[in-house]
Amino acid sequence: MLTHVLTPIRIGNVEIRNRVVRAAHGTLLGAGTVNDDLIAYHVARGKGGAGLSILETLAVHWSSGGPSINIFVPGIEDGYRRLVDAVAPTGMKLFQQLWHAGHNTLPHDGSPCWSASDMASVMYGVPAIPMTKAMIDEVVAAYADTARKMAAWGIEGVEVHAGHGYLPSQFLSPFMNDRTDDYGGSFENRIRFLHEVMVAVRGAVPAGYPVGIRVSPDALPGGLGPDEVREMTDFLVSRGLVDFVDVSLGIWQTMSRTVGGMHDATGYELETSLPITRAFDLPSIVTGRFRTLEEADQLIRSGDASMVSFVRAMIADPDLVAKTVAGQPERVRPCIGCNQRCIGGVFDFPYRLGCAINVGAGQEQSLGDDKLVMAAEPRRVLVVGGGPAGMEAARVAALRGHRVTLAEAGSALGGSLLLASRAPTRATMKDYAIWLEEEIYRLGVEVRMSTYIDAADVGVENWDAVIVATGSTPRMDGIVISNPTEPAAGMEQRHVISSHELFVDTGRDLGRSAVVIDDSGHYEALAVAEYLAERGLEVNFVTRFAAVAPKMEAALMVEPALARLSLHRFAAHTRMRAISIGTDSVTISPAFLPATTNLTTTLPADTVIFVSLNRSNRALYDDLQDAVAALHIVGDANSARDLPAAVREGHLVGAQV
Repeated sequence: MLTHVLTPIRIGNVEIRNRVVRAAHGTLLGAGTVNDDLIAYHVARGKGGAGLSILETLAVHWSSGGPSINIFVPGIEDGYRRLVDAVAPTGMKLFQQLWHAGHNTLPHDGSPCWSASDMASVMYGVPAIPMTKAMIDEVVAAYADTARKMAAWGIEGVEVHAGHGYLPSQFLSPFMNDRTDDYGGSFENRIRFLHEVMVAVRGAVPAGYPVGIRVSPDALPGGLGPDEVREMTDFLVSRGLVDFVDVSLGIWQTMSRTVGGMHDATGYELETSLPITRAFDLPSIVTGRFRTLEEADQLIRSGDASMVSFVRAMIADPDLVAKTVAGQPERVRPCIGCNQRCIGGVFDFPYRLGCAINVGAGQEQSLGDDKLVMAAEPRRVLVVGGGPAGMEAARVAALRGHRVTLAEAGSALGGSLLLASRAPTRATMKDYAIWLEEEIYRLGVEVRMSTYIDAADVGVENWDAVIVATGSTPRMDGIVISNPTEPAAGMEQRHVISSHELFVDTGRDLGRSAVVIDDSGHYEALAVAEYLAERGLEVNFVTRFAAVAPKMEAALMVEPALARLSLHRFAAHTRMRAISIGTDSVTISPAFLPATTNLTTTLPADTVIFVSLNRSNRALYDDLQDAVAALHIVGDANSARDLPAAVREGHLVGAQV
């Protein structure tokens, strides 16, 4: 029974209907302002039952123009007023995070960034201009002016971002601040900038207007730990400047700790958050991969925090609260913590928030289950293939009223998700497969297991539409894209296998050493390497790319994996490729040189795993070209890519069939 998370809470003069918070997080949907996409995104979460949403970073000054929202964009007041009016009927409250990134962003005019000292950002590598007193005063005034506008425009509270390595944190940090004036050196001096900001913000808003602060231990040796952050927070709380405390973790140097992935446990940030939240009687917010209201309820019941943030959980399913309150928690689409389109979409193409398993995230105006239109006339639809693309297509088609049959050649649904879930730290991949399976059965989809379908089988029954979702097969040809005319020799040997064979044949004798050859740049080869390393093998990782798994950098998955692999016998060989595979070794050379080069290295290899871009299983689709009028192909069968692409195509076809 949920006894705490659904109870109201008051912050300042604002009552919030429950303890479910959506902490500030970059979406980039507004492209610098507040537009219809950003409004629709928050309205959906308000309708879904969230109590409070803290809007993503709002740059208070031109010297920190960010990609999220900028106060200095002309006409931005209109966007805010439309947002407030649109969200109000949902009952969700809106606070705004006030932000200056310091050296962690670049001004729009191309000038250098401003900061406490001349330290450069780990992201941009541009030394900052150490702020003069006049610059400091200008930025402090900008915080106050922005807070004043938020109150006037209908936003019901503000939060000053003093964590994640942004400007206030740069002044506070003993290693980012080397000033010798009144703003550097002692704790009292390093907190002076933030104190001035908080005083100015408090003075700019009406009495009782909620003013909070977001803080974060930086997770670096010699940096700001929980004790220092607690001392800093106490300094402000004792002066009556703070109404709530929002605790996170990490800075730009440790960003993978800020947005933890599926390798992190539920509540992984609590170790560093609770020493702060327990120190104050003020309302407090914690975060850290929470997915269910039951998890939040237990935490609040224990007195460790007042509210719990559900960011990615409500990206995956905006109706998390509503479904749970309705007694249907099993229907909540579970966040799997893959980070591929939430933080991954923000840091990399398409440079805006999305979700690997919820195609409507970030596109609420046009996509999502609530935008599905019931079929004017139910049709008989056959889906061939029970992986994520096929199951999503079947689910959506059934939601629209079609009579759907799904045929799967194997003995279990899930496709490549089942294989992926067998890799270390990837178990939650299976959560989505289970959810899809439960949904299609709930919707009445006829599921035919262990049923191989060919073109003749399709012709036996009268189908109105056929959706081919037959997946893909590993290419074991030894070709890497950088050197397509020189495939690795020796691929035909028994000890040269694919990742599929590795995870299916778990009883195989792998020997004592392995070489993983990666031509995909995704997480698959890293998963293989960790699987082998955990079994005691010496692992050498060979890739044509300049870095290990570059396609997963934006998802913040690579460094945690490498940290785990560092505990084993593991070595990476970048910009390299295999030229020949022997019975117990692999010879590699630089990918940018021909195979005839003398620059070769021989690596021990009792087992060799070749990971490349798969080959689509399109045969059924090709055979049905003249036999089925409404024929579709989705997911890896269409082109071997990743989970977000498979789910999106399955959804779109299910929505139009």
